Amino acid sequence: MKLPQQSIEAILFDLDGTLLQVEMQEFIPRYLQQLSVRFAPEVEPVRFQVTLRAAIFALLQARDGEQTNEELFLRTLERQLGIVPERYRRVCDQWLEAEVESLQPLVTRHPLATQLVEAAFARGAKVVIATNPVFPRRLIEARLRWAGLDRYPYSLVTCYENSRHCKPNPEYFQEVLEKVELAPEQCLMVGNDNHHDLAAIRAGIPTYLVETWLIDRGTASFEPDFRGVHAELLTFLNNLR
Repeated sequence: MKLPQQSIEAILFDLDGTLLQVEMQEFIPRYLQQLSVRFAPEVEPVRFQVTLRAAIFALLQARDGEQTNEELFLRTLERQLGIVPERYRRVCDQWLEAEVESLQPLVTRHPLATQLVEAAFARGAKVVIATNPVFPRRLIEARLRWAGLDRYPYSLVTCYENSRHCKPNPEYFQEVLEKVELAPEQCLMVGNDNHHDLAAIRAGIPTYLVETWLIDRGTASFEPDFRGVHAELLTFLNNLR
């Protein structure tokens, strides 16, 4: 595995499937079901869950970026369910306080995750949690906490409050580059999805495909610059200039 010739000044880590494992096909329905109970007096639960799931997945579509992901999501709920943004935020915060820990059993730590993050910080790199920003910041922070990764001074954690695009849109990666104030060749995107994460290539960012919990999307995928399992990634990061 040939190391990059240029100096890497920032490491962008995907979260789910890269630094931790979570089965989103179970996590998202559980999350939506619990929230739907809190809105049951005004919205039939199945309708609520179907609408929120569609609103989440709509964020993955390319768009002009005039609204944050949160703004688009909340306006969709207001238009389709009559839930005003202020009420949704308040009830969601109440759920995060009272029930979010019930989702912790769905998250599996990787034993090398903290070493990977610490290896990035040890070389003086900016570290970004480049998770797809379809959830509120506090839900992402909960997953970081469950993975033992919440104590680090990240330069950026992408979430639906601070992002206007999602992976695999190259505008998502461009937005990250602007926030960390670096050129594409100064960064490295690390992720397990050979389409959503490796789409960073379209923004000029070198990529490392983590194959331990690989998501292979077949013909829609990109070829990574580097690849390997977690142990190989750790060696790679330790040997970066």
